[in-house]
Amino acid sequence: MLNISGIHEGVVIDHIKAGGAMEIYDYLDLDNYDYTVAIIKNATSNVMGRKDIIKIEGPLDNIDLNVIGIMDRNITINIIKDDKIVEKGKLDLPAYVTNVIKCKNPRCITSIEQGLVHKFKLTDREKGIYRCVYCETKFNKKHGINS
Repeated sequence: MLNISGIHEGVVIDHIKAGGAMEIYDYLDLDNYDYTVAIIKNATSNVMGRKDIIKIEGPLDNIDLNVIGIMDRNITINIIKDDKIVEKGKLDLPAYVTNVIKCKNPRCITSIEQGLVHKFKLTDREKGIYRCVYCETKFNKKHGINS
């Protein structure tokens, strides 16, 4: 049996789709911090069958965890302080995200112009749908819609 010790202060990112932990690790840029990080891949889950888990020891003041909800909406977060879970819950999707996802429209200006930020607006919270602000603005102007 694999034994990963508990953490004193930090966060446990749980219910990650199996195989998705490294993408989250890379996005959070955890390589550039001095945190102790444990990645558990393909852990047995009664609900999901298999899942990944990330345990991060240390204060996460500079990291916005809500953004990773875009990558996997089933993720849960456990905030740990003094060896106890003090907060547990699902992530709240942010209203806007920048440079997390890319526009799939081949005519989008972000596909043509290098260096532009990829900015998306949450348009359907229930379904977790984001729309490119450049494409949406262009569409709205073309059709006389004020947003």
